[in-house]
Amino acid sequence: MIEKKILLEDIAPIDLYGINDSKLEQIKKRFPKLKIVARGEVIKASGDDSEVNQLEMILNVLTAYFNRYGNLTENAVEQILGTAKNSLGTNEVSTADDVILFGNNGLIIKARTTNQRRIVESIGKNDMVFAIGPAGTGKTYTAVALAVRALKNREIKKIILTRPAVEAGENLGFLPGDLREKLDPYLQPLYDALEDMIAPEKLAYYRENRIIQIAPLAFMRGRTLDNAFVILDEAQNATEGQLKMFLTRMGASAKFLITGDITQIDLPKNQPSGLIQAMKLLNKTGGLEFIQLDGGDIIRHKLVKKIIDAYETK
Repeated sequence: MIEKKILLEDIAPIDLYGINDSKLEQIKKRFPKLKIVARGEVIKASGDDSEVNQLEMILNVLTAYFNRYGNLTENAVEQILGTAKNSLGTNEVSTADDVILFGNNGLIIKARTTNQRRIVESIGKNDMVFAIGPAGTGKTYTAVALAVRALKNREIKKIILTRPAVEAGENLGFLPGDLREKLDPYLQPLYDALEDMIAPEKLAYYRENRIIQIAPLAFMRGRTLDNAFVILDEAQNATEGQLKMFLTRMGASAKFLITGDITQIDLPKNQPSGLIQAMKLLNKTGGLEFIQLDGGDIIRHKLVKKIIDAYETK
């Protein structure tokens, strides 16, 4: 049994509850064993853990539907509740705990492999997690989803996403355009993930107000990163000095998730990878965890796994 407060975002209470709470009553009938109390933007639900989590998922689907179509009729609520009732008990949606959040247009973003689930579980227990594995294993996407969930749940005040601009040697002056135009090619994978998870207007607001910050690793020097979910992507391309600098930026109320692929290091041959050093130095340090992903976690096109296997066995 749990009691959980669910905060409504991106939808006004009247749009979800309906006139005289007509749509809220439909939702309550779908969950007769739960005690559901709605007060403004907060819904308090008490009951079985699984049912409370299912209620939260359905509320997110209803919100996503409203944001897509601009309205939420009682008939639409009934259809969504009926569909959810059939699917939430199947392996298609897996367990409620696998769902990290709902993205744009009701996109279900969840942990899809055993090691992705380990990342989700580990970030709940540890303040620092390293997710290491080959391309296509969902390291970055899972990390960004966890950060967005933490922001939506108001567990942190900002998200900071960073990666080394190693191909330009962290010296971007020779590239054309302003600073943002110089950096965008290196940060595009982070933009892609965010665009799946946050509505364009909301994402623009977060960026303009620095609630979501995206910057190259060199820009982290001298900062203390607190009340934030911080992701360092492509950490294998951080030098030993850069990675030490980054890890020591951690504030008292922060979560750090570091991702990398030690088979794709783009540093000069005489420049050791900071990620490999960290794996050796910190593997027995309490309060953090290293999670290794492998070919079984690859969720891109089936050819990606074959290509990686071929290169590993050459």
